[in-house]
Amino acid sequence: MGNKCPALMIYLSCSLLLVLQTVHGDNPVRCFGSFFNGNGSYVQNRQKLFSDLANQVVANGGFYNASLGQNPNRVYALAICARGYDQEACLSCVQTLAQLTLKYCPSRMDSFIWGGAENEVSCFLRSSNHSTFGKLLLGPSLMYPNPDTIEGSKNMTLFEQEWDEMVNRTLKAATNAKNSSVLRYYSAEKAGFTEFPDVYMMMQCIPDITPQECKQCLEHCLMYYRKDYQGRRGGMSSLPSCFFRWDQHSFHNAFDNVTGIPAPPRPPAQEKESSKTDTKERSSGNRGSIAIFAALTFTNILVFIGFMKVFARRGKYKNVGSAEYSDSNGQFMLRFDLHMILMATDDFSSDNTIGQGGFGIVYKGTFPNGQEVAVKRLAKGSGQGDMEFKNEVSLLTRLQHKNLVKLLGFCNEEDEVILVYEFVPNASLDNFIFDDEKRSLLTWEVRFRIIEGIARGLVYLHEDSQLKIIHRDLKPSNILLDAEMNPKVADFGTARLFDTDETRAETKRIAGTRGYMAPEYLNHGQISAKSDVYSFGVMLLEMIIGERNNNFKGEGLGSFAWKRWVEGKPESIIDPFLIADPRNEIIKLIQIGLLCVQENAAKRPTMSSVIIWLDSDTIIIPLPNAPAFTGSPSQSESSTMSMSSDGFTELSCR
Repeated sequence: MGNKCPALMIYLSCSLLLVLQTVHGDNPVRCFGSFFNGNGSYVQNRQKLFSDLANQVVANGGFYNASLGQNPNRVYALAICARGYDQEACLSCVQTLAQLTLKYCPSRMDSFIWGGAENEVSCFLRSSNHSTFGKLLLGPSLMYPNPDTIEGSKNMTLFEQEWDEMVNRTLKAATNAKNSSVLRYYSAEKAGFTEFPDVYMMMQCIPDITPQECKQCLEHCLMYYRKDYQGRRGGMSSLPSCFFRWDQHSFHNAFDNVTGIPAPPRPPAQEKESSKTDTKERSSGNRGSIAIFAALTFTNILVFIGFMKVFARRGKYKNVGSAEYSDSNGQFMLRFDLHMILMATDDFSSDNTIGQGGFGIVYKGTFPNGQEVAVKRLAKGSGQGDMEFKNEVSLLTRLQHKNLVKLLGFCNEEDEVILVYEFVPNASLDNFIFDDEKRSLLTWEVRFRIIEGIARGLVYLHEDSQLKIIHRDLKPSNILLDAEMNPKVADFGTARLFDTDETRAETKRIAGTRGYMAPEYLNHGQISAKSDVYSFGVMLLEMIIGERNNNFKGEGLGSFAWKRWVEGKPESIIDPFLIADPRNEIIKLIQIGLLCVQENAAKRPTMSSVIIWLDSDTIIIPLPNAPAFTGSPSQSESSTMSMSSDGFTELSCR
């Protein structure tokens, strides 16, 4: 880990501080990745991006993500300050990290650093030649242990027990999913130990990952620290997505408003033994008693577990919350107890209704621990059969992406069929884009982020996940929006799982929503990734125009947009709320939308090509051909089609 600072200086100022790191020659920045020319375009783009980065972090509430330049010399940067920061301290901290990155990583494309100075806020800066936003990064690590070991403790086992308890409290607070703040993954704790006056601990994750990913990242930090530095007087372990630090003195002003947890009562002093013989005899006797007690306890636990299994099989052991269940593929998922769901939703109270579709009603629920969830109660005879239910559970359990809704578990007790999802506070996209008042909240920046997020979710489904999945029912009501208006693709009941080398298939059952279905799928039952591309194109045009596809009866939205394109008047279809926004950028997306809805499926782009076009200002995008005409939906958007009743076998996971 480089040169070690003197113990006295570490105790007073901490080797983790950038001041000491710089003075003693340790490289405080983790540099990795590809090399680049130190005088080329990449270094110029990075310097220019860094020059205003600190101001942007402060202006955006403590968190900022940006990029500059064109590939392959495009630079991506992400910076954050701790919650409750002083703006001047944050500004100074990010500026310092930017300078250190330029100094210590003059020719490496990837870098990250968590840091700060005494009496200042901690902050973080990450840079790369590719986008890392929304991705959990668990390596490489950066460690700064205190070289001094803990001395003077008569009972290290007791110290480690209290330390572990403090870790668990801090970890739970840092990954609290209820916190929707921009700087949501943060916790600082101060606690007294039995043999030490005060111990200080802080954890933080970058805010663009999920609570589960934050927990996973912090657990890796702790694992690395415990492996090599357990028993030190303090230290920091950091990864590109999170960091953990503890010490026996306050740091970064992180604990000024933290109420300390008092030390537990001291255990009674043990009586001194009169002789070594007595000590050995007592010790031997104690060990024997402990062994007998442990054996009896273990036997009782086994008996208790046996009784639980027997009662569970008989259906008499209920209201225990949730348990893991393994499907035929060996995939574990969470099975929720019906009683818990009834309590969470207040017996499916209408006051908790947050959505309704062809397959049932969605309720907001709150579990006893405060966790908010979305509960999808499938209606009897809704059309989502047992195979579709199992399909959605099995697929979503294996899919993990920031732009896909997360399935937490399910319940199929008695005559109820229920899916439990993460709660997404802003409901679905159609509630915004088709509402004259709420649509004004969708600025061009927000709409672009939603479009790009949907595209990234589809790239994951089609190319990047361990499965290859065609959604088959993409539409605005199946795009959920979180607290920061980030999109999450939802409702996988009719999704189709492909083999890795399979590109298309045919079905006799057409399941989806008319107006969003590709013509080859609607007319001939042909399924491919290009089916989803078509649906994405319809949604993209709806986002730009601000109107439903079914408002264009007789020709369809695609044909309407195509006519204006051919006339050379694409700007005439732009939503009036976007009148002051960049026309060229919006017209580029109209072109992408028209490419996606072309009649010839082979001419439509892949979703990965769409992502490249969205991220580039220089790549030449092909000109579109005439779109397909599938008609506009005659029913409400939430209605779905089924053109056959010959079962659901093609929906099952192979």
